[in-house]
Amino acid sequence: MASQSPMETLHTTPATMQLPAPTVWPIVLAFGLTLIFAGLVTSISVSILGAVLALAGTVGWFRDILPHEAHETVPVSDKAEPIITTRPEVARVGWITHELNRSRLPLEIYPVSAGIKGGLAGSVVMAVLAMIYGIATEHGVWYPINLLAAGFFPARNTTGQIAVFHWDSFVIAVAVHLVTSLIVGLLYGAMLPVFPRRPILLGGLVAPLLWSGLLHSILGIVDPLLNQRIDWFWFVLSQVGFGIVAGIVVSRQERVRTWQHLPLAVRAGMEAPGAMDDRNSEDRRP
Repeated sequence: MASQSPMETLHTTPATMQLPAPTVWPIVLAFGLTLIFAGLVTSISVSILGAVLALAGTVGWFRDILPHEAHETVPVSDKAEPIITTRPEVARVGWITHELNRSRLPLEIYPVSAGIKGGLAGSVVMAVLAMIYGIATEHGVWYPINLLAAGFFPARNTTGQIAVFHWDSFVIAVAVHLVTSLIVGLLYGAMLPVFPRRPILLGGLVAPLLWSGLLHSILGIVDPLLNQRIDWFWFVLSQVGFGIVAGIVVSRQERVRTWQHLPLAVRAGMEAPGAMDDRNSEDRRP
């Protein structure tokens, strides 16, 4: 039987190769440690579950590497894959082009005025729905207004006291309502360009439900009196009304392009002769 020469043995490709075996135990260990620390601010049961997972992840990980590292056999192909490209030439990208290179999304954003307009329009709709709630429950239009400012006046804790007009409660409620509506409107203006296909779904349903769920969990700490008397059906309905109107108003505003299509030198305000001359010629073009 003829034996292979050293050169033939050197160029012979093995049929299989030993590689380190994949393992999920590091992820299990990391998740267990996360639950341990999360249980410090939630519940002891969460920390116990995290400790069990961390212990399992540690044992499983050490068994994969000790006393010998686990390997798996993978096939090796001796066929060399040809490198083929459909673009044999380098594409030259100008400093101003409609197809951006390595662009960051979104390419266009809403101005700050769009968020302000959306917040104001949504605040009006929410106020109207709140007054309709007061009339429907026979408490009067001042009931939801005073209820919004109830945390500032804990002595007014009866239905009769909340249902009548108080100028100080009115001023505080209007200020809180406007500030909150403007902040949420600005958030809508920042978020809607990231989700351009379903702006009303995000602004009119998803965001109000998330916001209502957050308030439901913390309102007992922030304003206990409001938490006792709030009607969550009407509250969610008013939030959805705000979201739909604010989303429509914001999405109908004209977007402005971001500066990412300009060179870094132009965005930084530095003197770049080539880019600055091209930009100046574009500005002087009739």
